[in-house]
Amino acid sequence: MSEFRRKQMEHLQDLRTQAQAGGGPEKVAKIHAKGRLTARERILLLLDDGSFHETGVFVQHRSNEMGMDKFRPVGDGIITGIGRIDGRQVYVFAQDFTVFGGSMSEANARKICRLMDQALENGCPVIGLNDSGGARIQEGVRSLAGYAEIFWRNTMASGVIPQISAILGPCAGGAVYSPAITDFTLMVDQTSYMFVTGPNVIKMVTNEDVSFEELGGARTHSTRSGVSHFMASGDKECLVMTRRLLSFLPQNNLEDPPVIKPTDRPDRREEALNTMVPTDSRKPYDMHEVIRLVVDDADFMEVQPLHAQNLICGFARLDGKPVGVVANQPKVQAGVLDIASSIKGARFVRTCDCFNVPLVVFEDVPGFLPGTDQEYGGIIKHGAKLLFAFAEATVPKLTVITRKAYGGAYDVMNSKHIRADLNVAWPGAEIAVMGPEGAVNILYRQQLAAADDPEAERKRLVDEYNETYANPFIAAGLGYLDDVIEPADTRMRLIGALHDLAGKKQVLPPKKHGNIPL
Repeated sequence: MSEFRRKQMEHLQDLRTQAQAGGGPEKVAKIHAKGRLTARERILLLLDDGSFHETGVFVQHRSNEMGMDKFRPVGDGIITGIGRIDGRQVYVFAQDFTVFGGSMSEANARKICRLMDQALENGCPVIGLNDSGGARIQEGVRSLAGYAEIFWRNTMASGVIPQISAILGPCAGGAVYSPAITDFTLMVDQTSYMFVTGPNVIKMVTNEDVSFEELGGARTHSTRSGVSHFMASGDKECLVMTRRLLSFLPQNNLEDPPVIKPTDRPDRREEALNTMVPTDSRKPYDMHEVIRLVVDDADFMEVQPLHAQNLICGFARLDGKPVGVVANQPKVQAGVLDIASSIKGARFVRTCDCFNVPLVVFEDVPGFLPGTDQEYGGIIKHGAKLLFAFAEATVPKLTVITRKAYGGAYDVMNSKHIRADLNVAWPGAEIAVMGPEGAVNILYRQQLAAADDPEAERKRLVDEYNETYANPFIAAGLGYLDDVIEPADTRMRLIGALHDLAGKKQVLPPKKHGNIPL
């Protein structure tokens, strides 16, 4: 090899070494000291071994202000590339906190935008590993323009390819809006945080004292705000959760979710379901147990498990096929629908519909939560979001009424009237405008007041109301239910319906887009 060629090779190797080193061993040591991983370590853990092909390796920023011309790190603090998860191609970017605090620059944005353009062109998911101090102040509006370019691409890709954001460190200011547009956001407890304005600004403007963790930590966003869909205990668990989540989603909106070879019998009966619901309709039970007994291998990946817990949402499989589960939770507020649960459910239903994931609903709902807080907070429009989402969805939609289905909530929870494909009920189901006690108190108020034994008369009237109005055979006789089934047969019935609906095609009226009540 000539001297000229040798120097070329040495220069190439030197640049690659610089790119691999990030901000240097000292900054890497600080990251490790906090129990965190570097950007490259995260990518290698996320992807299949040996599958990562980096792009934009040698990109550098072009800023000269504020001494920036003296330091132009190779890669500029963002790692982008293509890899595989369980053999399926994905596009990944990871912000490197060891370089300029992972801040967003014009060069950063160009790398991310190019990656997202390629992902959209090739119909593959995009995964962002976010760990950034925000906009690079030295670049001014160029950094802000870069954010906006990313936001636009997030919006164009929405509903076309899955977009997943893992928040593995700080995410503040304008940086939060890209994850907010993506389909799923994962956070790490005690490590990551998200907020539009930080504690110092809040203190200055409102005089409130709040810590980073209280304001925008993973627990805050997993419980109160609902911004985070999943909370992990560390970087490694977060990346494992990301891989698992992707296993339920297709490559894009034109494909079906990946089917795996089932290890659970499709004809399995569960006798425990026959006694799952208490005979006293006022007593709670755990809908998680119902779900686990019905789905394959009791495997259920719950979405937003700590937020709006009166509604359960998550992914499972039936005979190897991914499904999205939406279920009322009688253990929490009797499974009533409120503002938070309606928003949570609507978002999940629309996500499933985007990516061809069939919906399975387990219904036990006494209605919408009453109260001035709910009315003033807009329960009318927020409850309508869930109704809109179910009505708009064109994937196979299956509903099992396990106990109560009262009032408008009966309509909203994927009823036959908004084009559910299969609606079945367990024998003890109660389907009515309202609960029997409330109905009797309204309809027979004068009769009860005049009775010699009001309680005995009330019991008689309640029994009569249940027999006349509330039992599932009334709805079945009207064609609003396809069947009343033995609970133990629920799994078999749902799997059979999914096979029957495998070729479902439903076309909505042509329009630019619907106007969901926001």
